[in-house]
Amino acid sequence: MNLILLSGGSGKRLWPLSNDIRSKQFIRIFKKEDGSYESMVQRVYRQIREAEPEANVTVATSKTQVSALHNQLGEDVGISVEPCRRDTFPAIVLATAYLRDVKGLSEEEAVVVCPVDPYVEADYFRALQTLQTLAEQDTAKLVLMGITPTYPSEKYGYILPQEKGVVSPVDTFKEKPDQKTAEEYIRQGALWNGGVFAYKIGYVLERARKLLGFTDYQDLYDRYESVEKISFDYAVAEHEKSIAVMPFDGTWKDLGTWNTLTEAMTEECVGEAQLDETCENVHVVNELDVPVLCMGLKDVVVSASAEGILVSDKDRSSYIKPYVDRMEQPVMFAEKSWGSFRVLDVEEESLTIKVTLNPGHRMNYHSHARRDEVWTVIAGRGRTIVDGMEQAVKAGDVITMQAGCRHTVIAETELKLIEVQLGREISVHDKQKYELAE
Repeated sequence: MNLILLSGGSGKRLWPLSNDIRSKQFIRIFKKEDGSYESMVQRVYRQIREAEPEANVTVATSKTQVSALHNQLGEDVGISVEPCRRDTFPAIVLATAYLRDVKGLSEEEAVVVCPVDPYVEADYFRALQTLQTLAEQDTAKLVLMGITPTYPSEKYGYILPQEKGVVSPVDTFKEKPDQKTAEEYIRQGALWNGGVFAYKIGYVLERARKLLGFTDYQDLYDRYESVEKISFDYAVAEHEKSIAVMPFDGTWKDLGTWNTLTEAMTEECVGEAQLDETCENVHVVNELDVPVLCMGLKDVVVSASAEGILVSDKDRSSYIKPYVDRMEQPVMFAEKSWGSFRVLDVEEESLTIKVTLNPGHRMNYHSHARRDEVWTVIAGRGRTIVDGMEQAVKAGDVITMQAGCRHTVIAETELKLIEVQLGREISVHDKQKYELAE
C-alpha cells in the first residue's frame, strides 16, 4: 500500500499543548499497554505498520515539522517537505511527484491520501487497502472514502452518493452546512468528507501539470513558493466527472478540539493531577512538574504546559482559536530531530532552557554571534566539541561557550542539560551552522 499522510497546521485549538511548532498530532496523550504515552502521529504510524508492515509511507509536511517527525517516527520515515505552505493541492502534488521521481514508483501505481491525525481502529486501515484496490482497478479516476455521519456536524463538508451503502458514483459535494441542513443531507444518505481518497499517480500529475505548469519534482520544489494556493477539493475533486465514493462506517474521529480529544482519552488525567469525588466529566492534561487539583467541576477540561494554562467548559473549548491568536509568546517547548527543549526562565538578558538529547543524537555544530552560553549537565553521558576540542561530559560538568565559539554536544546515553543563554540580543535567528568533521 502506498500512503501519503498529510501533516500540517499548528493546531491552536489544542492550546496550550500545541503551538506554531508543536502541532496537535505530536502531543503524547494516548496511553499504551506498557504505560508510556504516544501521540496521534505515532499511533497512526504504528497502526499502519501493524496492518501492513511493508506499506510505503510518505508524510507530506512543512519544514517546521520535520524535526518533530524524525523525533517521533525515526530517521527512516519518508518525508516530502514543503518549502512553504501552499494548501493541500500543491502539497499532494509535490508528494506524488516525490513518489514518482525520487522513490521511482510507476505512474500506474495507486496512492491513498489521508490526514495523519484521525482517531481510528484497525478496520480503517483495511478500508484504506480496499480504497487503493478500487483505484488500481479503475473504478474511477478518483475514489473517495466517505465517513458515515454519527451526528449532523457543521464542521465537515458532505458527499452525496448516487446510491446508498455501496461504492457509488458521487452525485454532488456540499459545503459545511448549518445543523438543520446537515440533518437533511444525512437523510439523503450523505457522507462526511474526511479528506481520504485514492488515485493513480499519473492521473494527479497530469491534472497538476495543467494547473501548476511544472515538469518534475525538482522543478515544482524549486518554484513552490510561487504556485497557486488551492485545496485539492477545489482543484480536482469538484471538477472530476469520473469520481466514486466508498462508505466507511467504522471508528473515525477528528480530534481537532479539546472536546473531541477528551472523548478519545482512556483516562481522566495525564500527568500529575487529582479529581475529587464531586467532579463529573473532567479531564486534565498536565505537562508541568507541579500538581493540579480539581474540585467540584463538571464538563471541564484543564490543561497545563510551559505555554500556559487552560481551564474551560468542554463545549466552549471549541472557540479557543481567536483568543490564542491574540497571545504573543515565544515557543516554550519543541521537539527536534535530536530530542527536545523546554524554556524554564526568560529574563531581559538571559534565557534558561532544559535540553534533552536522545541517545546517539547530537545538536548541529554551530555558533552564535551575539550571545554566550553555559551548559550544565544534569543527567547522562556524552561528548562536547568546542572549537574542535572534544571532551567527555557527565552529570555535574559545566561547559562555557563565548559568542562566536563553535560547539555541539553528542549524547551517548539520554543526556539532559541546562542551557543558559546570556546576551542583550538573544534570538533564534542568531545561529550559524557548520559541517562537523567525522
